[in-house]
Amino acid sequence: MCWAEPDQVVDHYPQGACGCGADLREAEDLGVARSLQQLEIPAPSALRVQHELHRSRCGCGREHVAARPPGALDAAVSIGPHLRALAVYLVVFQHVPVERCRQLILDVTGAAVSAGFIHSCLRTAARLAADVVKLIRTLITAAHVAGFDETTLRAGPAGEKRYVLGAFTEQYSLLFLGQRTLESFRDFGILPAFAGIAVSDRYANYFHAGWEHLAGHQACLAHLIRDFQDAAETYHGAIWPVQAQRSLRGLIKAWHDARDAGLSQIPASAAGPPIKEFRHAVLAGLASIPRIPGPKHSTAQRPGRDLLEFCRDRQDDVLRFTRDTRVWPTNNISERGVRPLKTQQKISGRLTSEDTTQDRLDIRSYIDTARKHGHDALTILRSLMTGNPWTPPAPASD
Repeated sequence: MCWAEPDQVVDHYPQGACGCGADLREAEDLGVARSLQQLEIPAPSALRVQHELHRSRCGCGREHVAARPPGALDAAVSIGPHLRALAVYLVVFQHVPVERCRQLILDVTGAAVSAGFIHSCLRTAARLAADVVKLIRTLITAAHVAGFDETTLRAGPAGEKRYVLGAFTEQYSLLFLGQRTLESFRDFGILPAFAGIAVSDRYANYFHAGWEHLAGHQACLAHLIRDFQDAAETYHGAIWPVQAQRSLRGLIKAWHDARDAGLSQIPASAAGPPIKEFRHAVLAGLASIPRIPGPKHSTAQRPGRDLLEFCRDRQDDVLRFTRDTRVWPTNNISERGVRPLKTQQKISGRLTSEDTTQDRLDIRSYIDTARKHGHDALTILRSLMTGNPWTPPAPASD
């Protein structure tokens, strides 16, 4: 903490009596002997603001009534936009369950609100952010590279499971409640028209032939490294899993070095040796794990065989980032994007309404995109609740 210009100065004077018996309130002030700064917040107190909408008469005779201020509802008594933004912030961004959110607002602000009020705030925020969410979807669809990931979520009727599908770039985030099916992937509305590079794990739906506009794929190297670790634990003493991991880690480092240097691709001198080692590791693994005969998509193979065939048959999709540093070698950006949903689930448990869950996801998409542009969550939620949502800028052209 550092010393700074104070917002408020409070003077303190000696109290009580001197040893001579005189009252120190009558003593001569000799000036400030010592200064202490303390960072503090005001005592919690919600303000009751009354908006007076005045009527006026023009010289022509017409009368006019002042418009309601932004965020003020058309009701005699309502709750202001800042308090509504706080409720959304606590539930969506800080993962506070609704009942605890209600109690926290009472304790911190002194305002008594109901659970129904908090749910209405979520609906309102999602409605106000709807156009921004549509824009985010369009901007991700038009991106040169985007990451895709999915995670399970307990939502809807008891006993059922849903999947949250996510699409992410370095500037935008979008979340969608559906299933881990091609139909849900289509309903999400990005991959059918996406013409960039899709960064993902090896899940087959990302590599479906129906995504006819894709410029290409980039398999997440972080996932591949974990898969090769599984192979190393399965085949004790085998060298090829260690070689594959070492080469992939070396290529990730080379990508970071090239990108930091402003290069459009990894120099051949840096990429060549680890690529050669990776290819040799894959060939060695294939030689040591024979394929079990049978139809490709219905015959269970020995552990690691499918991984090795993927790396052999889709080598361009594993190493694409080495030729274009705009493409990320890992899908960590997407994994970070969906991880807060698991935190929400651990705290709140099942979300019974699918519509409300999608509202939360739309608000989260709005918040995460704004944060990627340097804005804090509470500020952009306040803007949203006053009817002036933050809008993401279009990306700079390559």
